[in-house]
Amino acid sequence: MAQLAHSVLVTGSNRGIGLEMVKQLVEMTDPPEHIFATCRDPTGPKGKVLRDLADKHSRIHVIQLEVEDQSSVKASVALVESHLNGKGLNLLINNAGVNSYASLETVQPEEMLSAFNTNVVGPILVVKEFLPLLKKAAKATSTEEMSCRKAAIINISSKLASIGRGFEVMLNPMLPYRASKVALNMVTVSMALELKGDGILCTIIHPGWVKTDMGTEKAPLSVEHSAQGILQVLANLSSSETGAFLDWEGRRLPW
Repeated sequence: MAQLAHSVLVTGSNRGIGLEMVKQLVEMTDPPEHIFATCRDPTGPKGKVLRDLADKHSRIHVIQLEVEDQSSVKASVALVESHLNGKGLNLLINNAGVNSYASLETVQPEEMLSAFNTNVVGPILVVKEFLPLLKKAAKATSTEEMSCRKAAIINISSKLASIGRGFEVMLNPMLPYRASKVALNMVTVSMALELKGDGILCTIIHPGWVKTDMGTEKAPLSVEHSAQGILQVLANLSSSETGAFLDWEGRRLPW
């Protein structure tokens, strides 16, 4: 596989799919020059695995980023920019998210707001603050064809956000989670329309039902297999996939 991108930023990278993507990115034959692995508390116990990985690979930069906190996001932009030495950011993967199994009868307003704050407002804030660096990367690439090597925003969503398939996957109500991911899908489509003229690709990826803290051990898909599939899909994205809703194998999902 050719280099996916010169620089990549992954939110929520201290565990699960985010951590595995960082691991696989740095182990590529032609890895990104800069891998910005962000998480809420990189210095705490939950960030130890990520810190240990960064100690072994100089390409990995561990950065504190709280997606719901605009001041934290702004601070992370300054750190990323200091490593890029005047270059832009090619690939931004909004992976951080929270789950909720609440039903109509059990859900509380705070739970709905928390899900939307992390799963929708968070990615918007991250994209908003990193947009100048994404635009810089897009302008520095001569080709008009969109790709992750040029500039791209990837929002990790879920097939549980598919209204068309809603009745097929109604195993649990998961009302806050499903509703917030539907909103994230619309946000991504809006981003794709707004940023098309800047040459920035925006795509939604469903990572599969994965064995993680969020997906539980009942999930059929390993985190290694999911991350491998996602990165393969990202390597082949082009202008025709901007605004698309894809799964980890590159198949289009119904809205």
